Amino acid sequence: MTHSTSPDYQCDVLIIGSGAAGLSLALRLAAHHDVMVISKAQVSEGSTFYAQGGIAAVFDDADSIESHVEDTLVAGDGLCDRDAVAFVASNARHCVQWLIDHGVAFDREPQASGDLRYHLTREGGHSHRRILHSADATGREVETTLVSQALSHPRIRILERANAVDLILSDRLGLPGPRRATGAWIWNRNRERVETCSARAVVLATGGAAKVYQYTTNPDVASGDGIAIAWRAGCRVANLEFNQFHPTSLFHPDAQSFLLTEALRGEGAWLLRPGGTRFMPAFDPRGELAPRDIVARAIDHEMKRLGVDCLYLDISHQPPDFVRAHFPTIYEKLLTFGLDLTRDRIPIVPAAHYTCGGVIVDAHGRTDISGLYAIGEVSYTGLHGANRMASNSLLECLVYGWSAAEDLLQALPQTERVSVLPAWDESRVDDADERVVIQHNWHELRLFMWDYVGIVRTTRRLERALRRIQLLLQEIDEYYANFRLSNNLLELRNLTQVAELMVRCALARKESRGLHFTRDYPEPLPEAKPTILTPSYIKEV
Repeated sequence: MTHSTSPDYQCDVLIIGSGAAGLSLALRLAAHHDVMVISKAQVSEGSTFYAQGGIAAVFDDADSIESHVEDTLVAGDGLCDRDAVAFVASNARHCVQWLIDHGVAFDREPQASGDLRYHLTREGGHSHRRILHSADATGREVETTLVSQALSHPRIRILERANAVDLILSDRLGLPGPRRATGAWIWNRNRERVETCSARAVVLATGGAAKVYQYTTNPDVASGDGIAIAWRAGCRVANLEFNQFHPTSLFHPDAQSFLLTEALRGEGAWLLRPGGTRFMPAFDPRGELAPRDIVARAIDHEMKRLGVDCLYLDISHQPPDFVRAHFPTIYEKLLTFGLDLTRDRIPIVPAAHYTCGGVIVDAHGRTDISGLYAIGEVSYTGLHGANRMASNSLLECLVYGWSAAEDLLQALPQTERVSVLPAWDESRVDDADERVVIQHNWHELRLFMWDYVGIVRTTRRLERALRRIQLLLQEIDEYYANFRLSNNLLELRNLTQVAELMVRCALARKESRGLHFTRDYPEPLPEAKPTILTPSYIKEV
């Protein structure tokens, strides 16, 4: 970066990511401020769109906020921040109501009185039915509704096929005062060039990092970009050892990690061994409705014990009309693989699903850097602890989208936008002629993360993973310095950085808790504490 220039884009708030967190925030802010949203792929292509289950909120008089809090704390295995859990649960209903008011249609059921009320389902870890859903495609309903409104809003600009490269910070510009975010460099794949955006605040809403694993339920865009970008800028991260593996991903040679929602088990589906016997009651009295960490480990244990490639999910004992009505998307999808959800046992395996840790934020989504926010799966709020409870993820997006908006509406009038930013220098780089190297490193990283940093871990495997990651980081840094950018290079750079943080967190936790199980320390410690990593150069200041 050798000279300064006028930015290619200017806005009040730059939102990196276009899922439920980013778009709900954009719509809340756009009545008062100009907002720009950048999306790595098409605007709707993210984890939100593929979320099947629903959103947890207390809408039933027999339920309570206190019960939602306690269920979340139990699922989080002692590591949740109680204040954060209470904050989310107590603000759940009005944030979900905001979605309803904006046109999201959740399923309803008729009552004896003739009235309609929301159909609430139950999922693992929940003591009550409190999951609002739109059949088995809740994320699609939420995302398409938000996208439609964002695209038509005059004060929201959406740039598709664009990657955030890194943040532009005030100290890089020589500006006085506290270090703050002033914008970002953006790799615009439509123009194949790096552009700059000046903003009064920047929000990371990039989702998680499950693509670091060989087998995942996440779309390709879930490459840990926001976590890596924030870390490079100097933000602390926490609890990245807690990678949630969804217990039931379809096992089929032609299926690319198709998720089978936990709501299936909430409506009575059983988990079976190849011989047709149930096994979950032997692992937990809650059976199939135990939290995900327990269910995933039980499946992993049975697969290894029996030497089989998969186990089975079976809801064929429920009436066919009931199954088709509640799970139409899954039913139709499975038919394309020659499987009938109303009659067949469905082969399943666990797959990486959710990143429970992330960038440390406060109740308004504020990070360690002034003017930089992180909301949704990219963040660490304290809500999930050592294991995320089902259907708290979209809820977290909505609640922190609301709370960040409340803070930004107060803060933005006091913040000036920078009119000149450092330009990107490509004068000393060449076109990449070894793209095979990127692909090889990508596959190698995801494979050894699955083998060494998976559902069951050991210190020796973690150390082996860390050594290989550090070699990869050196190779990628050299490649990054000498060749022009590409989407694959940026994602590999970010995934490898986040993989290192995950392994460092895992090595630091000398116990087994929630999603982190290590054979070397199989018991939990008496006191649960988050694992916090701080960039080394920040420690030195």
